[in-house]
Amino acid sequence: MAALKYAGLDDTDSEEELPPGWEERTKVTGQLKKNLKLFFSYSHLEEKTQWEHPKSGKRKRVAGDLPYGWEQETDENGQVYFVDHINKRTTYLDPRLAFTVEDNPVKPTARQKYDGNSTAMEILQGRDLSGKVVIITGANSGIGFETAKSLALHGAHIILACRSTSRGNEAVQRILEEWHKAKVEAMTLDLASLQSVQHFAEAFKSKNVPLHILICNAAVFGVPWCLTEDDLESTFQVNHLGHFYLVQLLEDVLRQSSPARVVVVSSESHRFTEIKDSSGKLDFSLLSPSKKEYWAMLAYNRSKLCNILFSNELNRRLSPHGVTSNAVHPGNMIYSSIHRNWWVYTLLFTLARPFTKSM
Repeated sequence: MAALKYAGLDDTDSEEELPPGWEERTKVTGQLKKNLKLFFSYSHLEEKTQWEHPKSGKRKRVAGDLPYGWEQETDENGQVYFVDHINKRTTYLDPRLAFTVEDNPVKPTARQKYDGNSTAMEILQGRDLSGKVVIITGANSGIGFETAKSLALHGAHIILACRSTSRGNEAVQRILEEWHKAKVEAMTLDLASLQSVQHFAEAFKSKNVPLHILICNAAVFGVPWCLTEDDLESTFQVNHLGHFYLVQLLEDVLRQSSPARVVVVSSESHRFTEIKDSSGKLDFSLLSPSKKEYWAMLAYNRSKLCNILFSNELNRRLSPHGVTSNAVHPGNMIYSSIHRNWWVYTLLFTLARPFTKSM
């Protein structure tokens, strides 16, 4: 105990906390600069270095890519340093030291890796999406924007497909403010117009780039009854039919870009409706109802059920060609701007916000 006290090892409660006088450093041990090992230097008393943690005896290493916004540079003396473009700072301390892993990790137990509190940035930590091209509909706000930002900050080329060109460009600037090297652009897409969907698909194809991920995210909720320029009920066309048409127009690009995927943002609300008549057959009048038969919440639920059925069938048809499709539920009553069309929905979402997943 006297030796431990002399070394300062009895002053801390956690075995991971370094004693006074010790510090963490990194050293390149392989040809790849990513292969960095962690070691500890105790200079004040014994002026020695060692690979093992002075308290736990564990050997650890730095793994994975740098966090988003960080870049590794070399100064005129050949010493490696790190630049944080988001917070505008420079350091010689590897930011990955905060995420070290054991050199000989124990095999993880079979359990869920992520939960309702996980963020997109946490899930994508260490991923390099350079070279991947992604289209996200409704990406200027809410879930679409957070998805676009997270993917862009990990290197993907993001196309924000937005109804409003100005709002799309504003979203692009917000992402570029976080990382000036992000590859992100906005294109006009109005899902309430099948002609606009066609023009968007043609404009994208003219770029002659692949398409690795298509995220069908845009949606309306609780809107009053109205018909689109195609004489279809707006909730049905925006939430489902517009995306259905978009996927059909881009199917060839997806197949040529395989492995590729389509992600359809649906909702648990799909469980609380039906699109069949009393005889069990599909009732097309329920999909695009008249004003007399319209109820906003029911129309939303039906559109989300169509999302599920479409995604399942799309996966069945395209998965043999290297294109998968998944429908996802983002969480109950996610507090985004989707509820903006009626103050009652806004009040309901506000009251539920403390108990639901935040953006």
